[in-house]
Amino acid sequence: MARPRKPLLSRDRIVGAAGALVDAEGLEAVSTRRLAAALGVSGPSLYNHFRTKDEILDAVADSVSARVDLSMFEGGRDWRAALHAWAHSYRDALADHPNIVPVLARGPGRRPAGLRLADAVFGAMTAAGWPPAQATRIGALMRYFILGSAVASFARGFVDDRAAYDPADYPHLGQAHLLAERGREVDEGAFETGLTALLDGLALQYEALKETA
Repeated sequence: MARPRKPLLSRDRIVGAAGALVDAEGLEAVSTRRLAAALGVSGPSLYNHFRTKDEILDAVADSVSARVDLSMFEGGRDWRAALHAWAHSYRDALADHPNIVPVLARGPGRRPAGLRLADAVFGAMTAAGWPPAQATRIGALMRYFILGSAVASFARGFVDDRAAYDPADYPHLGQAHLLAERGREVDEGAFETGLTALLDGLALQYEALKETA
């Protein structure tokens, strides 16, 4: 009886296995040995598709960037509304894969999806009338804000123990023990508050720019 054939090794299979490992255990867990075992292949066979572990992690990061919706930058949509929708799409993608954020924070490098993302934001801002230098800064600012929001939960950084926040020591943290159980609500509300404030500030700069044009 013929032995069942193993699925052919491919870049997509390697990226999928590496992404699952990053999600479950973090960046440090990824090694060619662990990946090979998960895929049922020998370690050297991975090098037919990727030269290094860093290349694999770059591909995992780019697969997350590829999930970010960029359609809001098409069709001449208002720049502020487009940035708002894009920021939420980007954060949603990162929220599902927070362990890969440190790799994304290095910048797009040569990653295709990351470069398409940067190109879409810069193109939409310059098309709206922002000077190229300021459009670059806006893209950077948005990345700082979105990536930072995805690194960790603010609310879940507090413990569900009233005794940990003795009013004698922390007179203003009497309700801090409630934050953890409301983590999603608090974190999403904080993101929207910050995003609105950021876009309000940019809108003021935009109006001043138009007045001097």
